[in-house]
Amino acid sequence: MSSMIAESSTGQYLLRPLTLESQSRPLQELQPNDVAIASRATTLCGSDMHYFQKGRNGSIEVREPLCLGHESAGEIVAVGSAVQDRKVGDRVAIEPGVPCNDCDLCLNGRYNLCTKLRFRGSGSAWPHYQGSLQSRLVHPAKWTHKLAEELSFEEGALLEPLSVAVHACRRAAVQKGSSCTIIGAGAVGLLCAVAARYYGSTEILIADIAETRVNFALKLGVANAGYVVPTKRARDATESLALAKEMADSLGKIRCDNGATVPRSDYTFECTGVETCVQASIYATKSGGKAVLVGMGTPNHLLPLSEASAREIDIVPTWRYADCYATAAEIMLESKRGGSLPDLSQLITHRFEGLEQVPTAMWTACTTQDADGAMVVKVALNLRN
Repeated sequence: MSSMIAESSTGQYLLRPLTLESQSRPLQELQPNDVAIASRATTLCGSDMHYFQKGRNGSIEVREPLCLGHESAGEIVAVGSAVQDRKVGDRVAIEPGVPCNDCDLCLNGRYNLCTKLRFRGSGSAWPHYQGSLQSRLVHPAKWTHKLAEELSFEEGALLEPLSVAVHACRRAAVQKGSSCTIIGAGAVGLLCAVAARYYGSTEILIADIAETRVNFALKLGVANAGYVVPTKRARDATESLALAKEMADSLGKIRCDNGATVPRSDYTFECTGVETCVQASIYATKSGGKAVLVGMGTPNHLLPLSEASAREIDIVPTWRYADCYATAAEIMLESKRGGSLPDLSQLITHRFEGLEQVPTAMWTACTTQDADGAMVVKVALNLRN
């Protein structure tokens, strides 16, 4: 074990909505199976934005100062006495969810559903499991993943949201030669498109209300065709379902780059959480296909279940990921090596250096365009401490 481990860690803590404060706290004691990590890169997620803006993420409220950030990578600066496969200097991606490793779900490989799981940067556990927007953190070695030399710390941080996409494709059991529709061209939607391509989908249509995001997806090469969803707001449940049908019909008329249309897809990945889009994911899926729920939004939805039942459409919910980091790393490496997948580092459109820049990074991530009108996709915060 290194004798140079710091005794404290400085981080940015959310005190209340829109209010961050720099705090220095004692570093957690290093246990035999732990490693101490110097944070190097954190990419910001939609859940970080919910906490920052509202002090809550869905029904989960911040009850004490919370250090945000869970998409992260860093450098090991100390190892516990029982750790055999990690050493000081290793560059690692940090898997932020730490399950109990003992319940039936954990023992059957579904640790993402463990009721005792603690997730960094989230208010779901008590005391809160503090996130990666701090200089140092202590984490179980089991839940770190070594980075290949070719991957940067930023790309290591992106393995977390990419794992969400990998898990969604595994849950859907995406087949070679299949067609996919992605609703939502934010970072998770883009990554779902890339993961679907990795698993063999050949016709991918991506849709979003923002034309700039659709164009970005097409330029990046993650989809064969794009559709800009009209910005219509439903006044009631009946109108919401009508708009969903209209969206699905329009998606079915879009021509892919080979000139073909996909009236309905084998798989539809819903990555927004918006009710009308969730409804449209069912209408846009072919009979016997799968509508995959990835986005987190409105807690409860009115769904056209009669449509799903009559056409035997599987509605597949997803929650984070389990055992997906290795595959995510394979995808990231393939994207770096100039193969059939686009360079995923291009998703990071804005970068900030140093903990003092966390507030600015947060405000930037809360927007779709920066002050100069440039599109915001993914924001990265880098540390050199």
